[in-house]
Amino acid sequence: MNMLALGFGNFGGPDLFIILLIVLVLFGAKKLPELARSLGQSMNEFRKAREEFDRELHTASNDVKGQPQSYQPAQNVQPVPPAPQTQTPQPPPAVVSNDQRPDGQR
Repeated sequence: MNMLALGFGNFGGPDLFIILLIVLVLFGAKKLPELARSLGQSMNEFRKAREEFDRELHTASNDVKGQPQSYQPAQNVQPVPPAPQTQTPQPPPAVVSNDQRPDGQR
């Protein structure tokens, strides 16, 4: 891939020297080995995780290709019984006295 297309350009000796000098000033001489070590470890962990992911995808792809896809209906399936219906209690009927009846019948 062309480095100019990425916007990095061509780094020569003086350019790298200036960049390393700026990093040295920002982080200090004592922190540079620690910074480089942690950067290397994180790159190593990323590479391992990427390789493991690729391996998992490859094995899953081989498993899918190796097994024929056929439809098999489910067997021994029992229907779900309907849920029991709960009855709400009905209020007792109102007692009507003879005096309250409109036609006056008993």
